[in-house]
Amino acid sequence: MQDTLKQKVLTGKRLTGEEAVALFRSDDLFTLGRLADHVAQQKNGKYAYFVANRHINPTNLCINRCAFCAFSRSRGEEGAYELTIEEMLRKLEEGHNAGGDRLSEVHIVGGLHPDWPFGQYLDMIAAIRERFPALAIKAFTAVEIDHMAKISGMSVEETLAALKRCGLDLMPGGGAEIFAEEVRAVLCPEKIPGVRWLEIMEAAHTAGIKTNATMLYGHRESVEDRVDHLLRLREVQDRTGGFQAFIPLAYHPKNTAMGGFYSSGIDDLRTVAVSRLVLDNFDHIKAYWIMLGEKISQVALLFGADDIDGTVIEERITHSAGAMTGEGMTRDELVHLLGKAGKIPVERDAFYRHLRVYGAGPS
Repeated sequence: MQDTLKQKVLTGKRLTGEEAVALFRSDDLFTLGRLADHVAQQKNGKYAYFVANRHINPTNLCINRCAFCAFSRSRGEEGAYELTIEEMLRKLEEGHNAGGDRLSEVHIVGGLHPDWPFGQYLDMIAAIRERFPALAIKAFTAVEIDHMAKISGMSVEETLAALKRCGLDLMPGGGAEIFAEEVRAVLCPEKIPGVRWLEIMEAAHTAGIKTNATMLYGHRESVEDRVDHLLRLREVQDRTGGFQAFIPLAYHPKNTAMGGFYSSGIDDLRTVAVSRLVLDNFDHIKAYWIMLGEKISQVALLFGADDIDGTVIEERITHSAGAMTGEGMTRDELVHLLGKAGKIPVERDAFYRHLRVYGAGPS
């Protein structure tokens, strides 16, 4: 790796697209990791975060058929399901009672249901808010928001405002996949374009709704496509400051129309590190343990990540495509994982406010 590039990182200068491509192509993984860890510690010190959360996927019925997705079903197809609002509330009750500790956040994403009206989504959020007034509701990707706007006949801004009135607090970052349209045409031709995803996220930020951002990697994209994706996110963040965290999502090939292979651990670490270096205006980079596995996520905390998500409890989307992890972890397991990486485990809320600091991990 060039000394001039190292010096640029160490002095806090913004990287260009060409420099980001060079970082992706560098075989000096350890220097890359050290630089990313330097930046991460400048932003968050030795803290590494987790959240007590519960994932709920309301339905896998979906009008789209993305080539990388093993989760979606058509009505009548084996494995198809749709939860009632009461079933969702029961799942949250179970999560709240697990281990005797309260959840901080519910994470809700699902398929684009062919029949549910917009009122179903409003009722869903309102019912959760009424039953769990202190719970942060993180729900619906930009793709789902676009779908709701279409079926309601409302603008995106009106759709977001209605959801916010019912109790929506923030949004996850799913559906971004990769912004390069020629790759997107293979991955998810029926899904909204990357430009539309960015527009909806910017509208959410303008409405006062914080979001996350993601990138699906390890399928058909090039290094240049990854860098283009990161730079477009950085541009929106410059304007809005509304992204809380970036989550690189490793492609899982099982039971998908596209097939292929799992990403390598080296590519996972490199992607986390380059993301940390390019996204200088993002406070948090998440190594999502469900997708990366517990041990690679732990190592990623030394390669620029400062968060590994949370307790999760039940996850269906990635496991449909062959995730090899469990579907949930306890607080004690998460604290142990973070501490053994030499970090200070911090239980956070949905907005990265500290709820409990567990003390310094081992050196």
